[in-house]
Amino acid sequence: MIPDPLFDFTGKVVLVTGGSRGLGYCMVKAFAERGADVIVASRKLDACEAVAGEVRGLGRRALAVAAHVGKWDQCDMLIERGYGEFGQIDVMINNAGMSPACPSHEMSENLFDSVMNLNFKGPFRLASQIGQRMSQGDGGVIINISSTGALMAMPGVVPYGAAKAALNAMTISLSREYAPKVRVNTISAGPFLTDIAESWDPARRKKQPVALGRPGAPGEIVTAALMLASPASSYTTGALLRVDGGQR
Repeated sequence: MIPDPLFDFTGKVVLVTGGSRGLGYCMVKAFAERGADVIVASRKLDACEAVAGEVRGLGRRALAVAAHVGKWDQCDMLIERGYGEFGQIDVMINNAGMSPACPSHEMSENLFDSVMNLNFKGPFRLASQIGQRMSQGDGGVIINISSTGALMAMPGVVPYGAAKAALNAMTISLSREYAPKVRVNTISAGPFLTDIAESWDPARRKKQPVALGRPGAPGEIVTAALMLASPASSYTTGALLRVDGGQR
């Protein structure tokens, strides 16, 4: 089968944080199926290795790295492992995150810091360090996975929404800082049936207050990521693409 030239990532290396499950897993598989070698990062090595094994089964190279990307030393370790193995990173997807529900007046400082670190502090470190390397080399693409929680009222997850709003602002600034060789864009994800949805009540898993009336299947994030990563999107940077079923 001849790959579609618009979505042919042969010879490219893609790093996906939170790549062992949910949206990250779907993106890992999508890029590998289209020729990319992949770096799979998450906290649990066994989960990363399982996904890396699937990638190798597709005939692609894969590197599994256990890393807590809310910590800068582990971000730096992940970067060095990736460049050490492949010599390049062409597409970097900041996907790892968490959104624990907690009344704002009850949130501890430790939980606040954990949410901010994983959703913004770590992604900033990864994007800035990899973006700099890309800008000094052959260029590349950074995609930040954000949330509609940054764009609408979300009681009970205020630090999460604030961190994702910071991620959105970071996208715009870094798209100028590392231009013209590096493109930086945001995917703003709505309600998806990932593992976090397992705690939702059955009605919420079937219906959502969005234009399409339902939550998204994890695979429905794939085309947005492929489009933004594609060289065919060479005039798209600093953009926020909503993949949320028409949420308002």
